[in-house]
Amino acid sequence: MSEQSKNFVTVTEVGTRDGFQAEPAFIATADKVATINGLIDAGVRSIEATSFVSPRALPQLADAAEVLAQVHRNPNVRLAVLVPNARGAERAAAAKADMMVGFISASESHCKTNLNKSIDQAIADFAEVVPIARQWDIQLRGAVATAFGCPFEGEVSLDNILKIVGSYDSHGIRNITFGDTTGMATPPVVTCVVDAVRNKYPDMEIALHFHNTRGVGLANVMNGLQLGVREFESSIAGLGGCPFAPGATGNICTEDLVYLLEECGYETGIDLEKLIGVAKQVEQMMGRQLPGQMMKAGPRLKLMSLESVRRAVG
Repeated sequence: MSEQSKNFVTVTEVGTRDGFQAEPAFIATADKVATINGLIDAGVRSIEATSFVSPRALPQLADAAEVLAQVHRNPNVRLAVLVPNARGAERAAAAKADMMVGFISASESHCKTNLNKSIDQAIADFAEVVPIARQWDIQLRGAVATAFGCPFEGEVSLDNILKIVGSYDSHGIRNITFGDTTGMATPPVVTCVVDAVRNKYPDMEIALHFHNTRGVGLANVMNGLQLGVREFESSIAGLGGCPFAPGATGNICTEDLVYLLEECGYETGIDLEKLIGVAKQVEQMMGRQLPGQMMKAGPRLKLMSLESVRRAVG
């Protein structure tokens, strides 16, 4: 996906994967498809649509192939999917995904919880995904989960992060995402990780995936922008949270992120009003109030009539 200008920031929507996967009640395939179609109509051009993990592990996403088959495909929209192993990659290829995303946790404990394997085993398994993607001419991205902290181990090892990035680099992958799986990132931690990776792998294109667990998600985005990062992952209406990590509340909110970026002079190509409409539909679908703030307040210059406001008396 090419940038339109030096101020263009790619917003990758992950709500229908990272957001929906945490929901206990099954979301109808038609609702998932309608959400993705709404995001595309709003101008979102990069979407992590679903995951080809084992249906037994994540029954919420058991309809991954059906979702991709029913979405209104657009040649200008990249539909990525998460794949944990070769079997998932084969299913993703058959479903004609535009991109496969491999993921490995930088924490041994979380890797065993999330993937039921060690970091070294996960690296070896990902090597089996690569030829499948190449055979089908499908783009590959590598993700590093718990890149900024682990709920079981605390600080994660930079050596582990660099080992995982090095494994992606050895397969010619130049797009990587650092995931803040449980919202443990802070600006200094983000700077440390990004600088360490850039020093050793300067050709890597970095994306950042933040959760707002501790209320600093958008502060981390601002820091990422200062570091030159131009792709961020977010979730519509602030849905999300890793089901395999305690305390992992929602991702940063897509419409809040788009508002922040555009107020700071960056371009996203996304229609904010349409995006807010999708967020409201998702909130109605979930049947509860969601964390997103833009859909409640609207843009800062949204004006109201004096007659609509209750007046103080006395």
